[in-house]
This record gives sequence, C-alpha cells and structure tokens, in this order.
Amino acid sequence: MKGLDLERLRAYLGTGRELTGSMFAGGRSNLTYAVSDGENRWVLRRPPLGHVLPTAHDMVREHRVLEALSKAGFPAPHPILLCTDPDVIGAPFYLMEHVDGTIYRDVDVLASMGPEAMHALTLSLVDTLADLHALDPAAIGLADFGRPEGYNARQVARWKKQLDASRGRDVPGLDELHARLAVHIPAGGPGTVVHGDYRLDNVLIGDGLRISAVLDWEMSTLGDPLSDIALMMVYAGRPLQIRDGRAIAPIEIPGHPSLFEMGARYGERSGRDVSDLHWYVGFAAFKLAAILEGVHYRYVHGQTVGEGFDTIGDMVGPLVRRGHEALEGY
Repeated sequence: MKGLDLERLRAYLGTGRELTGSMFAGGRSNLTYAVSDGENRWVLRRPPLGHVLPTAHDMVREHRVLEALSKAGFPAPHPILLCTDPDVIGAPFYLMEHVDGTIYRDVDVLASMGPEAMHALTLSLVDTLADLHALDPAAIGLADFGRPEGYNARQVARWKKQLDASRGRDVPGLDELHARLAVHIPAGGPGTVVHGDYRLDNVLIGDGLRISAVLDWEMSTLGDPLSDIALMMVYAGRPLQIRDGRAIAPIEIPGHPSLFEMGARYGERSGRDVSDLHWYVGFAAFKLAAILEGVHYRYVHGQTVGEGFDTIGDMVGPLVRRGHEALEGY
C-alpha cells in the first residue's frame, strides 16, 4: 500500500496477526489509514509522501495534543503509540484508536436530515468548539504548545508572507483586504488550544448526531479562540458537494443557523466577547484565499499531482469578496 508497508508495521508491533489497511479518502496533507489485525482496529497517521520540512506535519505534536485532550475528556481520538523512527514505514507515525462515526460531506445527506436536525448538529459543533476553548492549557499539560501573545499580529504577517511567496497573478482586492485587516488587529484575550481547521467535515458524528471525535489536529496550537469559530463560519459558506450542477454551501441547507446565530451561540456558550468577530471572519477569508492562491500557483507551475487543482484558482476571488463583506459586518 502506498505510504504504508503493512509487513514492516506488523513486525514493529510484534503481532502474529496479518494486518489489513486502507487509506481514508479526502485531504491532501497528512495521510490517514485504517488498520486492522482482524480483532482490533486502529487509525494510523503519517506525513505526506515526499515531505521536506522536519517541523511540518509533526507527528509528535499531533500525538501530544490528542493525548492531552482525550485525557481531559474532550472528544478527540486517544493515541495508542508514537513512532519517531522513519525507518519503520518510511516516516514517523502514530496509531490512535478507531472511533465509530460518520463524516458528512454530502449535501444531499445533510439535507435529508431535516431542518431541525441540521440546526441542532451545527449548534452542537459550535458548542463543542466552545468546550475546547474552555480547557486550561496549563492544566492539561499544554502550557508550552504555542505562543498566544501577539497571535493575531503574527498570523496577519505570516499569511501575507505566504501569499507573496507563491502567487503569480493579480487578484483584485486581495492586497486591499490585507491592508484593511492590518489597520485594526485585535489583541485577543487569554490564549487557548485552537484547532486551526475546525469544520463540519473534520468531525465524526455518531448516533443521535452526537460528536464522537474531532479530527485532523495538525494545525493546532495555542492562540486566539475567536479564530476557530470565525474559520468555521467561513467554511459554512463554502460549497460542499456539487448538486444538480450547483455548488451548495452548508449554510444554504434548510435549518442551518445563520452566521449571526452561530456567533451569538458561541459567545453565550464560551462567555467571550464576540464584538470583534467580524474582523476574525474577514481574516479567516483572507487566510483561506492565501492558501488557495498558493495551491493555484503550484498547479500553474506543475508542482501538484492529482485531480481538482484546475478549479482552485477560481475560488480565491469569492473569498476575497467575502473578507471585505465580513469587515462591514458578517
């Protein structure tokens, strides 16, 4: 199997049982596999093939945050072992428990739930995020997991630098959006653990629409919690699967709460001041625009492999417009 030698993994685990495995679909970052010995089921995470930067796709970091959060009772998969020896399967990796649940990416399935269930599911996502931000990093052993002081200012500078390093075209309004964001950067309150990519399809939903696990912690750090809810709000307006030739965003599905209701619910659940949330939504749109512009740049220069990259560039302009709209009031 590409990226995972099951025989070498079996030897490392010291099991006499034959292993089977399959790669989970979706995502182009860290690789995720389902692994079983016929009796037990696990999930294995490793960096992407051909990764270069040793600090990128850090398995030790992911393992650490999962261990801390699962021990604290937060719905994150419990890690079982960490292997930093790249000779075992070709890269560092970790194993975690297999959690039952469904990832919802199909708008038809979401719409079939009915308005009440869609409304409840989305607010449950908001509540779970607020619960994550309620955890004291020091109390769960993550006091040094990041630098929350000056987090927003560093993010504004970082993503502008990333953008400038990988773009080869003019995108109307993009530089103007960054300039508007840089004028008033919220200081933010005390830092919390932030997921960094919190959205509907990074969550496993179990029976009764209960959130059984939050997945994909590779972007997690200590930072401003409002950045997480703002990014979730931007994702709510981003299309999922194409239906009848039309891209459908979660917020268009009957029953999905409005952005105002999502923000108000988060403020109520977390007890945090959300009066500056429009800035965070504007920045989340800018950040996603910068990321996608980088993907488009690599596609144009023949540095990507796979399908779907030819349409990435078309997504940048709408995000820029969304960012400007958010600054006027999300």
